[in-house]
Amino acid sequence: MRALICNNFGSFEDLSLEDLPDLDPLADEVIIEVKAAGINFPDLLTIRGEYQYKPSLPFIPGTEISGIVTRVGRSIKSRKVGDEVIAVHMGGFASQIAVPELGTFLKPKHLSFEQGAGFATTYGTAYYALKQRGKLQPLETVLILGAAGGVGVAAIQIAKAIGARVIAAASTEEKLNFARKAGADLCVNYIHEDLKQRVKELTHGVGADLVYDSVGGELSEKAFRATAWDGRFLVIGFAAGEIAKIPLNLPLLKGASLIGVNWGGWIGRDSNASHQNFSELTDMIQKGFFSPLKSESYPLHDYKHAFSKIANRSALGKIVLTMTPTE
Repeated sequence: MRALICNNFGSFEDLSLEDLPDLDPLADEVIIEVKAAGINFPDLLTIRGEYQYKPSLPFIPGTEISGIVTRVGRSIKSRKVGDEVIAVHMGGFASQIAVPELGTFLKPKHLSFEQGAGFATTYGTAYYALKQRGKLQPLETVLILGAAGGVGVAAIQIAKAIGARVIAAASTEEKLNFARKAGADLCVNYIHEDLKQRVKELTHGVGADLVYDSVGGELSEKAFRATAWDGRFLVIGFAAGEIAKIPLNLPLLKGASLIGVNWGGWIGRDSNASHQNFSELTDMIQKGFFSPLKSESYPLHDYKHAFSKIANRSALGKIVLTMTPTE
């Protein structure tokens, strides 16, 4: 098997492509021939050794994959050789991966492997955030920061499927046009417009019922100040690289809630609810509420180019690595 290895914590530039022995499944595992693997901002943090979960060295990064089951362990009941699956498990940037049966989901047949690889984490995180944590309701207004990134686009599409009004916030007109394509109703360019003031204008002085923040940095406090009375603020991630320090008098004055979203921790604690969410997401797709946008795909050997798109925040939608037969 061919794999992208992190031998020392640091830059993605220091990763190495290596040949490793093929994998054998444990009793409760399946072996998946990886067709595509999604890159997420937490992958960069994990490679740097800055993520809340710090794997032992050396390790294969990547947690979001799609592919075909090629072998199954002796205790496997719900998967068989030939199944096209989506999985969430460390070790995805490789031509093979061993995954516990409960960590796999059947890939909707009308999704490509590239779409599948950009589906589990991004849409799983967005749906958990909006449904379980944010309790988003129809006709409410949600402000989405980083709206053109993978989790941002997923949040736009899911929020619209729920029946909410979406205000997309991003740093360029190109990104905002991408957010409009995903279904955003209104847009704010937070480089050229005052985020708090513009959101207040767009909501006739009321503010956003829910804020979905995957960016962090100086935008977080501005967005929190744009929430409505009894609003909810979802902490998704810190793509800006800086963890904001929000004054705690703001939640008090607004009667607002500051809510953490740890999808990875939740799916380990409640696999039944996680599978139910996945089933509901695929049902939305089958009913035509949305379709995962096509991703930017790069072959595994071009991983530096792919990672740079995430590192410099120039990605539109999802960035995916594909495993090609020539590697």
